[in-house]
Amino acid sequence: MNGVDRRNGATCRCGNGTIPDCAMETTALQTFTSPVVLFFVLGLLAAFARSDLAIPEAIAKGMSLYLMAAIGMKGGVAVSKSGIDGTVLTALGLGIAASFLMPFLAYALLKGFAKLDRLNAGAVAAHYGSVSVVTFVTAVEILEIQGKPPGGYMVAVMAAMETPAILTGLLLARGMGSGSSSQSTGEMLHEVFFNSSVVLLLGAFAIGIISGAQGFAEVSPFFQAGFKGVLCIFLLDMGLIAARRIMDARAVTWRMATIAIALPLINGVIGTSAAVALGLDVGSAAALGVLCASASYIAVPAAMRLALPEADPGIYLTMSLSITFPFNILINIGLISALATALSGQGAVTP
Repeated sequence: MNGVDRRNGATCRCGNGTIPDCAMETTALQTFTSPVVLFFVLGLLAAFARSDLAIPEAIAKGMSLYLMAAIGMKGGVAVSKSGIDGTVLTALGLGIAASFLMPFLAYALLKGFAKLDRLNAGAVAAHYGSVSVVTFVTAVEILEIQGKPPGGYMVAVMAAMETPAILTGLLLARGMGSGSSSQSTGEMLHEVFFNSSVVLLLGAFAIGIISGAQGFAEVSPFFQAGFKGVLCIFLLDMGLIAARRIMDARAVTWRMATIAIALPLINGVIGTSAAVALGLDVGSAAALGVLCASASYIAVPAAMRLALPEADPGIYLTMSLSITFPFNILINIGLISALATALSGQGAVTP
C-alpha cells in the first residue's frame, strides 16, 4: 500500500510504503534519465568502443567559456534579488573552511593507504579540496529538474573554494617557504587567483549582480535557452576524455582508485550534513555537498604544473578526471541530493 506522511497526509506513490525511500527512488530516476547524464554516458561508451567521435578543441573551449559565463551571471542575478544575508555568509564560510581542511584527510589516506610519497600525496590532496566547475553545473541542472534549485549565491561559494585547497596542498607537499623561487611562487599565485575559470565566474557573477533581472532579460535568449543543449555536448566531450584517459592510465593503482571513489563519498556526506545543520535549504545543501565531493581537474593541475613540476600528472589527473568525475556525475550527485532531502526531513510527496 502507499505510505502516508503523518505530518501532512501526503502519500508516497512508489509502492514501498515510505516517503524517504520514495524520494530516493525518484531522485535516482531523475538523475539517470537526465539528458546531461545520458550524453556523458554516450561519451564514455563511444570512447570505450574506440569510436573516432571527437569534439574539436576550439569548440570545447568555447562551450566551457559559455557555461561558466552563464552560470556566473545567473547566480549574480539571483543574489541581486535576494541580497547578501547571514545564509550567504554562512555558506561562504563553510565552503572556504571545507576547502582548507579536506586536503588533510586526502593526504592522510594517500600517504597511509595508497603509499604515495609526500610530494605526490600533497599534489593529489589539493585536487580533493578544490572543486570541479562542470560537476557543479551538472548538479545544479539535475537539482533544478528535481525541483530543488540551489541558491544563486552558491556560484560565489564555488569560486571561493577553488583556491584554499591549493595552498593547503602545497603546504603538505613541501612545507611553508621551501622548494621554489619567489618568481615561480608569484607565477603560481597568479595562476591560482587569476586563472580563466575564476576570472570568468566571478566577473559574470558581478555582472549579474549589477545588471539584475532586468539586464539579464536582454541576454537571456542566449544564456538561458541554449544552456542545457551546450551542457549536453560539453559532457559528451568530457565522457570521451575521461574514458580515453582511463584506457591510457598506467600510474594509478587500485588503492588510488579506491581513494578516488571513497573521498567524494566521505566529503559529500560531511559537506551536505554540515550545510543542513547550519540551515541551508535542500538545494543549496546538496550543491555544497557536491562541491565538497568534487575534485578539480582544471585550476589545480595548472597550479601544480607551476608549483610542483616534479609531481606526476598521470596520478592526479587520472584520479580526479577519469575516476572521481565520472563517479560524481553518474552516481554521487544523486546520492547527495537524496541525502540532503532526507536530512532536511523532506520527501518527494504528492497530495
